[in-house]
Amino acid sequence: MSDQRQPLPAYDPKLARAQADRLAAAWKTPTGWRYWSAVNNTEVGLWYTCTAFIFFLFAGVLALLMRTQLAVPENDLLSADTYNQMFTLHGSVMMFLFGVPIFEAFSILILPQLLGARDLPFPRLSAFGFWCFLIGGVFVCGSIFFGVAPQGGWFMYPPLTTQYSEGLGPDIWLLGLSFIEVASLAAAVELIVGVLKTRPPGMRINLIPLYAWYILVVAGMILFAFPPLIAGDLLFEMERAFDWPFFDPSRGGDPLLWQHLFWIFGHPEVYIIFLPAVALVAMIVPTAAQRPVVGYGWIVLAAVGTGFISFGLWVHHMFTTGMPAISLAFFSAASEAVAIPTGVQIFCFLATALAGRFVRSVPMLFVAGSLAIFVLGGLTGVMVALAPFDFQAHDTYFIVAHLHYVLIGGVLFPVIAGIYYFYPIISNKMLSKRLGQLGFWLMFIGFNVAFLPMHFTGLLGMPRRIYTYGAEQGFEVLNMVSTVGAYVLAAGVAFIVWDVVRPKGKQPYSPRNPWNAGTLEWLVEVPSMPWGVRSIPIIRSRYPLWDQPDLTRDVDQGRFYLPDAQEGKRETLITSIIDADPVQCLRVPGPTFKALWAAIFTGGLFIFATYHWYMAALISGALALVTILIWLWTGTAVIPERDSKHIGLDVTLPVYASGRQSVGWWAMFITMVGDMSAFFSLVFGYFFFWTSHDDFPPQHGAEAGTGWLLTALGLVLAAWLLTLLSRRLNRLDHGLGFNLCLAAAALCTVAGAASLWAGPHFAGLDPTRDVYPATVWVLVLWCLLHLGVGLVMLLYCLARRLAGRMTAKHDIDIQNVGLYWHFLAITVGVTVAVVAGFPEVA
Repeated sequence: MSDQRQPLPAYDPKLARAQADRLAAAWKTPTGWRYWSAVNNTEVGLWYTCTAFIFFLFAGVLALLMRTQLAVPENDLLSADTYNQMFTLHGSVMMFLFGVPIFEAFSILILPQLLGARDLPFPRLSAFGFWCFLIGGVFVCGSIFFGVAPQGGWFMYPPLTTQYSEGLGPDIWLLGLSFIEVASLAAAVELIVGVLKTRPPGMRINLIPLYAWYILVVAGMILFAFPPLIAGDLLFEMERAFDWPFFDPSRGGDPLLWQHLFWIFGHPEVYIIFLPAVALVAMIVPTAAQRPVVGYGWIVLAAVGTGFISFGLWVHHMFTTGMPAISLAFFSAASEAVAIPTGVQIFCFLATALAGRFVRSVPMLFVAGSLAIFVLGGLTGVMVALAPFDFQAHDTYFIVAHLHYVLIGGVLFPVIAGIYYFYPIISNKMLSKRLGQLGFWLMFIGFNVAFLPMHFTGLLGMPRRIYTYGAEQGFEVLNMVSTVGAYVLAAGVAFIVWDVVRPKGKQPYSPRNPWNAGTLEWLVEVPSMPWGVRSIPIIRSRYPLWDQPDLTRDVDQGRFYLPDAQEGKRETLITSIIDADPVQCLRVPGPTFKALWAAIFTGGLFIFATYHWYMAALISGALALVTILIWLWTGTAVIPERDSKHIGLDVTLPVYASGRQSVGWWAMFITMVGDMSAFFSLVFGYFFFWTSHDDFPPQHGAEAGTGWLLTALGLVLAAWLLTLLSRRLNRLDHGLGFNLCLAAAALCTVAGAASLWAGPHFAGLDPTRDVYPATVWVLVLWCLLHLGVGLVMLLYCLARRLAGRMTAKHDIDIQNVGLYWHFLAITVGVTVAVVAGFPEVA
């Protein structure tokens, strides 16, 4: 890399105008019906954010209807079934369609500007994730209008939802939300790679904005929290669709396995939702104080610590299930311990506000309200973390009050603060201070009137998830007060919504950087341009707009990196993970409808399977695979017309990179980490049954075809080694050897898959008879699915080489496939060790 202190080039107005025109042409947003083919982070992020907020409003309407039902005793406004559908959808939508997606959406929208990048590295992946989210969300929410919505609560505990729920409701929840989880994982991959690899030169890892740190922690948490739920969904749907008895005690199953898998996801999800909200606070408070945040390093460590500890808390949702005393003590202590890093963050923000020149604003008003409400919620959280108290309060309205104090105080108020703070970047206009203040006070007062009494309602003994109650029970006054408060809260939200959507055509543009913030997202021009940032700057501090004189002027004049788009391509800068040294000029793909069609066909796979239309599901899945392959064939690993490009400031970078230098390699690695998390959740299920059953694996009949399984392992390892050898031969430009090795690897894959299937099949293991054969089969099927994907990858690389789209130098595809096969070999090896080896030593 060139010296970062070198003088900047002289400003040439004529050259700058020509460069800006070429950038505008390259980054132009499609118009008309083609607008929906856009993949720019600004467009996709805006769609994503608006859609998540619409789902929030939908869930809010359901909440108002439920509160109206509970306003008076023995109310008949809603039937029991309708009420059950509403509270299930309310919780599911708030957690799966608003709580997590709103921050992924907002990060897609704002993170490139925050990092001084043109876009995130996989814009089409972001678009695919959005369309999956939209289709899945409409499918799940629309079920209530046909009377088939799920009724088992947002946690869907068996056996209620496996043996006592009629209709398609549980299947809609399982498959619809599994489809939505695809969007969450896609966004997590995009955000992790974006934070690690698209920072501007000079933004070393200790200079990353706090928002980016929080998003990095949360995206990493998603990789380990969501896969256990996906694994649980798989077991759940196999029981409902094919009668495999994972949760049926009469055949060796155990409903507690679902609770473990769900809450291994469910409690970290609370912090997955909470930490990005804290990230917004971390951006707003220093700006309001007009000084750098106090305790930057402590805040980063606290965020990482919160994420780490959150994975050790899930059992406190299960205190009443009959856990051993040692488990109660451990998880109670862990639940108390998480308050420490949370407190560190809050005190750092208070110190920042007190140490600076405090500027009053609507965003800061919502931040203050958030901290007040969240601290109260945290105090009740400390109470329910104590097992003896939880025994009394569990499944009462005290828990409802605690949950909403944490999530509305910790999430909704910061979200609205973020809307008011970042709205000038999104629309170039300011929101109304008067409407914002009115909305805040209505929300703050309404929220406390609605939820504070619920603590006392719960302590009086009112259980949650009931649709009515008797007049003699003494709950009517508190419930009426809560209902009135809910409507006041809704009125406040209505003022905020009106402020956002009201016509602003005659309103003047916002001043540039109206809050006088110090971070890079406020480099955005007014009116904004489609390229994000005019040139990618060199950064020397955490608050460059405060600390680097004339930075905005120099960026606007195109005096830094990538000021031009001479080839008409969309380009952004890739930098090293630790020091942010420039390593590649990445060309990102432009508008396409392929992401939309891939999402539609993938959605068809899940939706048709919900109705047990398995042939239609298979056809839709095949179309999704074909669409994705066309997308990859035409839009990824494209061989450039030249190897390198001059990006400005006497720096020349490669246009193509593979292996660990490639963002695609990192995306594959991160994806497979999440995949392995799901796999080991299934392995956890195997050993959960072993610890809770005396006859698992059974002393007689545990044989799962050991000879076949060992043969399968040998063939898969041979395929793995042949794949690695073919990668080596490709680097040596030995085309014939590459083709032969890859073809042999494909044949070994097919033979290995057949042997793996033959083991339990010829051993006569019937997955409907008992939980042991069902568990063996689900591990084998997981391997078979991944071997099928691995086979497609091998054939894809073979075709790419034969078509001249992969060469000895341009080998991203085989590098990524080799990485996939590392994980696949581990998956098959662990499966064979567990299924064939463990019964011998158990």
